[in-house]
Amino acid sequence: MIRAVFAAFLALALPAQAEMQIKEVTSPGGITAWLVEDHNIPFTALEIQFRGGTALDAPEKRGAVNLMTALLEEGAADLDSRVFAEARDALAAEFTFDAGTDSIGVSARFLTENRDAAVTLLRSALVEPRFDQDAIDRVREQVLSILRSNEKDPDTLASEAFNALAFGSHPYGSSGDGTLETVTALTRDDILAAHKGALARDRIYVSAAGDITAEELGPLLDRLLGDLPATGTPLPARAELLLTAGQTVIDFPTPQASVLFGHVGIPRDDPDFFAAFILNEAFGGGRFTARLMSEVREKRGLTYGIGSYLVGMDQAELYMGQFSASNDKVAEAIAVVREEWARIGTDALTEEELATTKTYLTGSYPLRFDGNSRIANILVGMQMDDLPIDYPVTRNAKIEAVTMDDIRRVAKRLYQPQALHFVVVGQPTGL
Repeated sequence: MIRAVFAAFLALALPAQAEMQIKEVTSPGGITAWLVEDHNIPFTALEIQFRGGTALDAPEKRGAVNLMTALLEEGAADLDSRVFAEARDALAAEFTFDAGTDSIGVSARFLTENRDAAVTLLRSALVEPRFDQDAIDRVREQVLSILRSNEKDPDTLASEAFNALAFGSHPYGSSGDGTLETVTALTRDDILAAHKGALARDRIYVSAAGDITAEELGPLLDRLLGDLPATGTPLPARAELLLTAGQTVIDFPTPQASVLFGHVGIPRDDPDFFAAFILNEAFGGGRFTARLMSEVREKRGLTYGIGSYLVGMDQAELYMGQFSASNDKVAEAIAVVREEWARIGTDALTEEELATTKTYLTGSYPLRFDGNSRIANILVGMQMDDLPIDYPVTRNAKIEAVTMDDIRRVAKRLYQPQALHFVVVGQPTGL
């Protein structure tokens, strides 16, 4: 009955989604973007990703890309940080700059009537940032404050320890925020070098959604991005996964231990990815019917929440999970996770689990396309993952095409209980 209700919903939702026309736009200068036009509201969302991110940092300059990105809105061209903020607010525009491990993200929202002025202001931030010393010192201190706080956060300590074990000296093995020592030592020249190396035209991905046409978007892209350097810092090499089976306990005085665990994952372009995606949703998704939630939380009360997730980075893949539990329950929770990890590798899913998971994944997907900002964000992510432009229309069919034979075969491949490594930050008993 539930599946029939969702099928009826999809009959209404998917045609509307299918009518969403994604256009590929190439600017006169050769910059490619994906566009969804929507002229109902005089507003446009623009998403830009520069591949590379904090992984571009040299080991002794860790934190440079992160600090540089945080400074992009701290003044540009002839506008200092205060005047830049006033100009942005006067246009009712929104700019967001974010440094991730593998990319730098730029999000912009602006009204059609202010489009030209907003793009001019955003261009100045990307192409002509000031990097005034007083702004560098102020934002640096904010970063250092975060780093000091992270030293007292069990979740952050677990993540950093896991990454170090998994990737060693590769950039993935250390925090893109840097350390107290590396961030303190960064100079303005380091920030300038990070800007030149990270924001370059050879690594741009762009999407737009809203009140703008293809004819308008092309010249806009050249004006906004055409003056950036043609090439940037070479991307890092493929990361060797160094993680071995076992557990690492980091003594930390906290009543709730933080636990992070995992092993090798599966690439996004692997033919088995959709089967792995379904398996993970049934096994470790956020719903209470997922196996880990059922076994660890609902049946035994060992944690408030637990989940697993496929991690796809540009240069590595992991399959990970996490939970928090009181110190006296951690050992039992880990034992249950190991048991369930082994059980699904041999028993896979039931027919009911497969059917209900497919229903959830196909039924929830159209709900993601609920506004220009979300659409633009999805489109740029598709490009970064090298997905085809018709993916929103074909994606659910790929989910439905996964068979029980696929599930059984991929479960044996994906779940490797003998390879799991657990990082525990706390004072667990029995470990």
